[in-house]
Amino acid sequence: MNPPPCAFRPPRWLPDGHWETLWAPFLARAPRPRYRREIWTTPDADRLAVDWVDGRDDRPVVALFHGLASSSRGHYARAFADRLQRQGWTGALVNFRGCGGLDNLRPRAYHAGDSAELRWILAALAERFPERPLFAAGVSLGGNVLLKYLGEEGRATPLRAAAAICAPIDLTATATYLDAPQNRVYAAFFLRTLKASMGRYRRRFPQMADWQAVRRARSLRAFDDAFTAPVHGFADAASFWRESSAGPLLKNISVPTWLLHSANDPIVPIDSVRAWAISSQVIPCVTDGGGHVGFVSGKLPGHLYWLAESLIAFFEGQWRHEQG
Repeated sequence: MNPPPCAFRPPRWLPDGHWETLWAPFLARAPRPRYRREIWTTPDADRLAVDWVDGRDDRPVVALFHGLASSSRGHYARAFADRLQRQGWTGALVNFRGCGGLDNLRPRAYHAGDSAELRWILAALAERFPERPLFAAGVSLGGNVLLKYLGEEGRATPLRAAAAICAPIDLTATATYLDAPQNRVYAAFFLRTLKASMGRYRRRFPQMADWQAVRRARSLRAFDDAFTAPVHGFADAASFWRESSAGPLLKNISVPTWLLHSANDPIVPIDSVRAWAISSQVIPCVTDGGGHVGFVSGKLPGHLYWLAESLIAFFEGQWRHEQG
């Protein structure tokens, strides 16, 4: 394996993880790459959007799976797409069901444990590009889903390598952490965004959930009890978090996997990441700074290329190593 450098130093004008987390999506410079969109039909007759940046036929293909309440338009996704284009690599930026401005067709959504969806998506990519190296990166929620898939799939995965960024691999610990007074701003943001998106489901699928309970939810636990768990077949929020967490599966991962977290992440508690056994194929990296998927660099107002360039360097190292 060829581990990427595990060194990130935030600029002095961003004093802590809260500032880094909030600055990155709203105030840092981010490119606006042009995507080519495809609408994919899922095995259960639903649909999702995949946004592409097209590269050369002799270069790798990289899939990116976004975080909660995000899409291919997220700040990190745009920076990654821009750098993939510069490398001449192909990027498949996957929007989970109901994300990316496309309503899905069935009364279900996406969630942190939906590894079956990734299994189908990655198999489809491998079938389309049988002669090209296939890599994948998952950010936050998407990182947990990717790691869960890798732990379940073992050597059967078509991926040559993978990376997970700020993944909440212990969903129970993350939900508890978000309940702390200093972190409730993030829980409130997620809850407000999720409730807003629920309006589209409520109009199309009035029997999908107990919408009064969803409206009354004042915490992520209450929201998952009212919506995520019953809609996706879990007994309650606690069961959903326990069964969907990737942490217990890290020891089963069989391909080189970069596990990137920051020690000052205000959403994912770093102690919950360090608690799990990992396989020899997992390369942990905990930076001092970065916040939650922040990793802002440079002079004010900052840019977002450190993460994108580090991911590509990791994947390129694996690719070159295979080529000898």
